[in-house]
Amino acid sequence: MPIYMDRHDVSDEVTAEIVAQLHQEDLKIQHKFDCKGMTYWFDDQRKTAFCLIEAPNSDAVKKMHDSAHGEVPHRIIEVDDSIVESFLGRIEDPKKSQNTRLNIINDPAFRTLMVVELNRISLRDQSYKKLFKCTLEEIGKFNGRIVKQKRNYILTSFVSVTKAVLCALEIQKLITNYNSDKKEIEYNIGLNAGVPVTEKDGLFEEAVKMAERFCAINNKQIVMSSEVIDLYEGENQNITIDSKLVKVIYPSDTVFLNTLMEHIEKEWSNTSLNVEIFSKNLGYSKSKLYRKIMPIAGKSLNAFLKEYRLSHALRLLNEQSLNVSEIAFETGFNSPTYFTREFKKRYGYLPTQVTRMSGIENFGPTV
Repeated sequence: MPIYMDRHDVSDEVTAEIVAQLHQEDLKIQHKFDCKGMTYWFDDQRKTAFCLIEAPNSDAVKKMHDSAHGEVPHRIIEVDDSIVESFLGRIEDPKKSQNTRLNIINDPAFRTLMVVELNRISLRDQSYKKLFKCTLEEIGKFNGRIVKQKRNYILTSFVSVTKAVLCALEIQKLITNYNSDKKEIEYNIGLNAGVPVTEKDGLFEEAVKMAERFCAINNKQIVMSSEVIDLYEGENQNITIDSKLVKVIYPSDTVFLNTLMEHIEKEWSNTSLNVEIFSKNLGYSKSKLYRKIMPIAGKSLNAFLKEYRLSHALRLLNEQSLNVSEIAFETGFNSPTYFTREFKKRYGYLPTQVTRMSGIENFGPTV
């Protein structure tokens, strides 16, 4: 049977004990609706509860809750149990909560998510695999749970925001030391926090998407939401982090970045895409667009778009699924010649040389 996760937004008066009581009421009658309550999470600070339920359909989940106690969920999404476990660490009640009267679970589903992108930019480098492995080891040291891993991408979930931030700083230091003699690897690290069920259809979809968009800024810093830095400083007696190492994105900039990236992700392969089109579609004047993007990315919109396209081109070249001409047009360049010139200016070698790079095959588990 399918598995669903629902979200309940509760009032300030609701406590962990009340949520546990409601869960027990569900368990008493779940068989009537062919449901199985697997576990739940409750966030007392944000007043949200999430239930994981095996059920024939989402309507059965609603009817079970309604019959048991009348607390119908505000949102229900279908989920994969292995992905739930990757993000949240469990798909059943923790052992310490078992065999008690109410089975109270003090575990909020709020998680800090980290996206790490490692891009190999040297033709001479022979140690990319080793650096990737060291990055995974650092994540393990800080109790990060790897949710997704592929060639140059790692998505990790942390219960502790402090451990997430410290892990990101250690990875940054690791890469900086690695590049001390000659720059071989470029990195992007994005940190965001959130809950599993929002208005999106996917588990932690909003939080993951924002962390990935932080990576797209590509300004050689760790990029994180203001919520993450505020939580970190709150947990560490307002200890600050060097602003040279970290870029903080505040809510007003987050709104703009989301709007900008949604348009880029939709139109970036369009060779005619330019500032005028952005200005028209986003409802900003060209001067306002410039003023909005410079504090975030440190570069003009044209430069940002070109950087975004070249980064994607490098990934496609590493995958070796398309030739140079195909990649040029696929990534929004209007000619292979122009693409080749800009690629060489950015990376120092021709795109045709990328396929000769050794050791770029995929490795490690991929989710």
